[in-house]
Amino acid sequence: MLRGRDIISVSDLSRQDFEEIFRMADEILEAPERWSSALRGRIMATAFFEPSTRTRLSFQTAMLRLGGEVIDLGEVEKSSIAKGENFSDTVRMLDSYADVIVIRHKLEGAAKLAAEIAEKPVINAGDGSRNHPTQAMIDLYTIRRLHGGVDGLTIGVLGDLKYGRATNSFIAALTKFRIGRLYLISPPQLRVRDDTRELLVEAGIDFKEVQRLEEVVGELDVLYASRIQRERFPDPSEYEMVRGSYVITGESLKGAKKNLTILHPLPRVNEISFEVDSTSHAKYFEQAALGVPVRMALLKLILVG
Repeated sequence: MLRGRDIISVSDLSRQDFEEIFRMADEILEAPERWSSALRGRIMATAFFEPSTRTRLSFQTAMLRLGGEVIDLGEVEKSSIAKGENFSDTVRMLDSYADVIVIRHKLEGAAKLAAEIAEKPVINAGDGSRNHPTQAMIDLYTIRRLHGGVDGLTIGVLGDLKYGRATNSFIAALTKFRIGRLYLISPPQLRVRDDTRELLVEAGIDFKEVQRLEEVVGELDVLYASRIQRERFPDPSEYEMVRGSYVITGESLKGAKKNLTILHPLPRVNEISFEVDSTSHAKYFEQAALGVPVRMALLKLILVG
């Protein structure tokens, strides 16, 4: 049961929770008009302390399509935070105005703190470099729709495995399933952190760390790519060392399976060549579109069950 729960991290969720969300998303896609008043009279507050396009807009669209209303904190510079109001007081005010709070913040742990303060459910729309649980829901749901499930697949995760919160949440979410094999593809400087590696070991995931996509592309059913998170590097010189270190091109996909699916949480910078967009492998725009029904499902389940 998800009703009334906070969603802060993938670790908060079981496989059963994911599957409940996926079934609800299926129902919404099959008959969207049936759910057009499911959250009538409910209000969602969005508070984004970092830039966002897809996450913010898909959450707002999801709430509106369910018949609910949206209030938005807006630009932080134009809120009372610019006057010196602290984070806790801002959360308390949102809690008094809304039925659910969706929050994004640059600091890891901000969403957890908000959940401790607020009485209403809090959904983490991304904080720090570790947690983006609703993106992981969308990623797995996309794979499920395209491949019929997640179990048994060979999956590669390419790019910033150290600082990318989308990649970290995706990898953590895979431990809830019985995938065939996982390839972690990155430059040495961007390898997964020790705690992520330990999580994979504890879950019994068969994984291998490699540096070049070409080494494993022929084995993959799914390739999950991500941009290098420039804004999360503590040292700019570290970013310069890895900037542009990998680009998926038509050439690099030679030998790939015909049904290989390429996903990306977006935005992309230059890690996927535009020529890939026209291939049958490119599913990242479909993935982004599925953010609406998945977040509709989550909001509906949290607010009314």
